[in-house]
Amino acid sequence: MPAPIRVLTAEEAAARSDELADVLLDCVAGGASVGFMASLPREQALAFWRRVAEGVGRGERVLLVAEDEEGRAVGTVQLVVAMPDNQPHRADVAKMLVHRRARRQGIAQRLLVAIDAQARAAGKTVLVLDTVTGGDAERLYARCGWEAVGSIPNYALMPDGAFCATTVFHKQL
Repeated sequence: MPAPIRVLTAEEAAARSDELADVLLDCVAGGASVGFMASLPREQALAFWRRVAEGVGRGERVLLVAEDEEGRAVGTVQLVVAMPDNQPHRADVAKMLVHRRARRQGIAQRLLVAIDAQARAAGKTVLVLDTVTGGDAERLYARCGWEAVGSIPNYALMPDGAFCATTVFHKQL
């Protein structure tokens, strides 16, 4: 049975920060360039998710979670809906994370379908994201109808400190 995908309230996000931190820590330990370095302390991961929960509470973002059969978080993605006044139609997709033990089960693709639905419900017609050039996520986004805009060399660091290029994508809903 596929992992259920749910939208979390701010209260649920705060209450589940330990589970979400586990997913983030696993992804970083697995080499994912998602804004954190390999030495990511648990407290920093927890603080990140507390800030996300606060953003959900302020209506700045939507947080989706994929759950395993025990109801524990195994994947997550965010829709950042708080945009400048001249971009009310746009949103950013951020922090697509799937725990390594739950990969290759279609969770990321289902999270993307769910985030599209959330964006439409919020009146968004343009989505933007970026990902490591040449990685699995880049191929996933292309398969899911995202269009690559271009690649920026040396845009970010991998968790081990090596530079990586980033590909920017957009999707018109």
